[in-house]
Amino acid sequence: MTLDPQRLRIEGTYQQKQPGYFMQRVKVPGEVLSAEQALKVAGIAERFAGGLLHLTTRASIEFHWLNEENLAEVARMLAAVGLTGRGACGGAVRGVVCGTPFLEGFPTTQVLARKLHHHFTQNPHFEGLPKKFKIGVDAGYRDSRHLIQDVGLVLAGVNGGTECYDVWVAGGLGREPQPAFLLEEKVAGERIIPLIEAIVTVYQRHTPQGKRLKHLLRERGEEGLRELLREELAGKGPLALPDGFAKGLTAPPATSPPRIEARVFAGELTAPLLRRLAEIATLHAGGFMVLTCEQNVAFHPEQPAGAAGAATLLAAAGFSGEAKEERVTFQVCPGSHECRLGLAPTRDIARELLAAMGEKGEALSWAISGCPNSCAQPQLAEAGIIAVKLVKEGDGGRTPRFDLYRRNSAEAFGIPVRQGLTRAELIEAVRELG
Repeated sequence: MTLDPQRLRIEGTYQQKQPGYFMQRVKVPGEVLSAEQALKVAGIAERFAGGLLHLTTRASIEFHWLNEENLAEVARMLAAVGLTGRGACGGAVRGVVCGTPFLEGFPTTQVLARKLHHHFTQNPHFEGLPKKFKIGVDAGYRDSRHLIQDVGLVLAGVNGGTECYDVWVAGGLGREPQPAFLLEEKVAGERIIPLIEAIVTVYQRHTPQGKRLKHLLRERGEEGLRELLREELAGKGPLALPDGFAKGLTAPPATSPPRIEARVFAGELTAPLLRRLAEIATLHAGGFMVLTCEQNVAFHPEQPAGAAGAATLLAAAGFSGEAKEERVTFQVCPGSHECRLGLAPTRDIARELLAAMGEKGEALSWAISGCPNSCAQPQLAEAGIIAVKLVKEGDGGRTPRFDLYRRNSAEAFGIPVRQGLTRAELIEAVRELG
């Protein structure tokens, strides 16, 4: 039986660029993956995905090159370790990201992120939305990812023993970038779920099919959106989520050394390496690892000795941090390698750009997106690249053109400084940075 591609989306499954093959996306609640889950993911990759997996800029996992007949078995294997792709694509609440794993408040924010994941995932009230709906929970403002969420929560301290969050809404990238605006400051934790439910409901009722929440903001204005939320929230009380004990899965981020992570170029990780990382997590990080929005794998050892041991094993596994591919922060989407919308082979171009850039270029954060949907989040990088179109050449073939972005403010998106570049012109522009 041939499966309906539209119905597959809600399961986190897309058809690939190559006919007959599928991509399966997997939500990772709060970005925290257990060693047991990692081993299961590695097993799936080995059996069905050519031994590879892709780490995304929303800290999800993607398998590529799946056959239709294997999709149900992949879902079953994921369910065995508490993972799912439900809602990872299509019109639903997507995976809840927790994009600041090296800040002090991460143990707190990961707990809230997991609660939100379990509340909204596979809940029919929050599926069948006009388009995707993205939630992020951050321990601080360092990486500015709150600007690109439909709902961005930023930890703002503790009031009366309760964590409080600044709530930002209606952000998004894509072809029409829109920074989120600050809806309310220091919202008590017990109000978070009712508030997000109201935002999702308003979005579902008042937004045309195929449009994000940012469309409703443009149509109604900030005050108009606030009024719709006031009406929806009328009469709704708080929803306390008390815990009998601490539920953080990882230790607080280590202060020395500040970051222990496997820097995975372009998010492309082999199953054997993931098994090695699972072993490191088991031996030195309480059995857990953190998938970051930079497409890396981080560890929070419980003791200084664990930090040293993890660093030693990472170096032995090939993650010494010495290679240029590890030193430079470079977020990369799959592009035309697998994605149906991809206009350019992003991984190949990223390697060419790395080879061309000098010390000044290496000091910047980079992102390259294979189409204007901006999945690699290029507007948040200090230097971003978007493949914007294909141009027909004299021989009848078509080649991509690129826009180069630069970002100088943590409160705004990057802007294009060079547009319509050929691949060769893009490489030269990066070389000129020094």
